Amino acid sequence: MNYDAMRGKASVHGMTVHADFRKHYRALLPDFAPMNEPTLNYVLCPGPAALPVSPGLSPAPTQRHRMAYWEWNATGDPGCPHVVVCVHGLSRQGRDFDTLARALSSHARVICPDVVGRGQSDWLVDSTGYQIPQYVADMLVLLEHLHHRHPISTLDWVGTSMGGLIGIAIAGQPGLPLPVPVRRLVLNDVGPVIQWEALQRIGQYLGQPTRFESVQQAADAMWAISTSFGPHTPTQWLALSRAMVRSLPEGGLTLHYDPSVALPFRTLTKESAMEGEAALWQLYDHIAARTLLLRGAQSDLLSRETAQLMAERGPRARVVEFDGVGHAPTLVVGEQVAAVTEFLLAVEGAFAG
Repeated sequence: MNYDAMRGKASVHGMTVHADFRKHYRALLPDFAPMNEPTLNYVLCPGPAALPVSPGLSPAPTQRHRMAYWEWNATGDPGCPHVVVCVHGLSRQGRDFDTLARALSSHARVICPDVVGRGQSDWLVDSTGYQIPQYVADMLVLLEHLHHRHPISTLDWVGTSMGGLIGIAIAGQPGLPLPVPVRRLVLNDVGPVIQWEALQRIGQYLGQPTRFESVQQAADAMWAISTSFGPHTPTQWLALSRAMVRSLPEGGLTLHYDPSVALPFRTLTKESAMEGEAALWQLYDHIAARTLLLRGAQSDLLSRETAQLMAERGPRARVVEFDGVGHAPTLVVGEQVAAVTEFLLAVEGAFAG
């Protein structure tokens, strides 16, 4: 396996991000922020859950399912009014954002949900619920819950792949009952046009039965289908892999998510995918949030042409591209974390263009 350390450079509209960018980042967040750990919380969302797969977890109330979320907060204020929601990709979970969350947690409450069917969240009885409308509905419940606990005055969103599509739907519908509008939106290697070849690639492994004897074995197997994430050190990749598995009753480990998340995905056709593009562009064009688009330079899911269009219409996203990375940047490498934190923590009016 090639776990070489990340040495690719980032570019903004094709321009290299030089040392002064990283110097500014280090001054803003020395050593990525104090070390801390998240708390695991749950919120009840409409829609019946399957029986729990986690040992010791009681069934959810009738017609409800639990969505788990990880909350990071090193601000010293449990009611910090600045909230950053970070939502993962199709087969991932909320602990993907540990590195980014630590970097942001001295400045905001960072909320990293496990989308239903993943991680510590319940699975659904009806697999047709594993689609964007259900995920958006769950996020609205989560935001209302967070706002009720501690009022939100500033709301930002970071979404990787599927999490970015959820973010487009959240930020692109002005009539949604949000506590406050999304102020800044980070879309990580995703846009209204998703390349069909990438969907076919993902479909080859999504929901396939798996069994591992150890976390390291699981990490090795996941790396074999995840080299597009770009170079990582062994320590980085193992950290990303730990939360990706759960224990089996008979022993051993398997992937954390409900295999049924693949069922709606497999019904997708090239024609239906193209039909969805118009709706996604309409949502994108209604986004009022200042938007940052991250792209892996070798991404097979988000084309450079789509990224350019996203820079020219709707919220006119600022585009940052990372060399040596495909779909999708994992936001654990310094340059990637710096791009997001600088964007989210910059004072209003600090952006050019």
